[in-house]
Amino acid sequence: MSDDHTHVQEFFSARAADWDRKFPDDGPAYAAAVAELGLREGDRVLDAGCGTGRALPPLRTAVGPSGVVLGVDLTPAMLREAVRAGRDRDGRLLLADVAALPLRAQSLDAVFGAGLISHLPRPADNLRELARVVRPGGVLALFHPIGRAALAARQGRQITPEDLRAEPNLRPLLAGSGWRMTSYVDEDARFLALAVREG
Repeated sequence: MSDDHTHVQEFFSARAADWDRKFPDDGPAYAAAVAELGLREGDRVLDAGCGTGRALPPLRTAVGPSGVVLGVDLTPAMLREAVRAGRDRDGRLLLADVAALPLRAQSLDAVFGAGLISHLPRPADNLRELARVVRPGGVLALFHPIGRAALAARQGRQITPEDLRAEPNLRPLLAGSGWRMTSYVDEDARFLALAVREG
C-alpha cells in the first residue's frame, strides 16, 4: 500500500466513529447535490470515497429499487460506520481504491464524490479511472457540503491558487481525464462541480 493510501486510511480511521456526529446537518446538502445528477429509475451509480455513506440514501431514492448503488471507500473504519448507521441497506459497500475500481468499463451511469478530490493521490489518473467505469454521457459530481472559502476558514487556512477545486484548475484537470465540466458552484453553503463523460 502506498504512503498516500496509508495516510488517507490513518486520517479517516481516526475520525470515523465521530464523523456523522461532527457533521449532523449535511443531509439536505447531500440530497440537493444528488438531485442535480439527474439520475433516473434503474440507473447505476457509484459513491466514490463514500465514507460513512451519507450520500447512499438519496442515491437510492434517486435510482429506485431497480437501480444499483455502490459505495466504495479505502478505509474499513468508515465502511463499518456506514453499516452501523444502516446505510448498507441503501447500497452495496466495497472496500476498494478509486485508483483501481473492481468494476467493468462503462458499467455505471454516474459517480458521486463528496470531499473526494482533495484526497486523491494522483488526481488526473484517479479521475481517468472514474471515467473508465462510466458510460459516455454519464455524469460526475464533485461535491462538498461547504464551499472552498468556508472549508479553508474551518481548517484555519487560506485558499491557495493551487487548490485543485478552483475552477481554473479543475476544468482542465477534468478535461484531461475524460470529463467535460458542465457546471461549477462554489458558495459558502456548498461546492458542486458537474461533468459529463466524454466519448
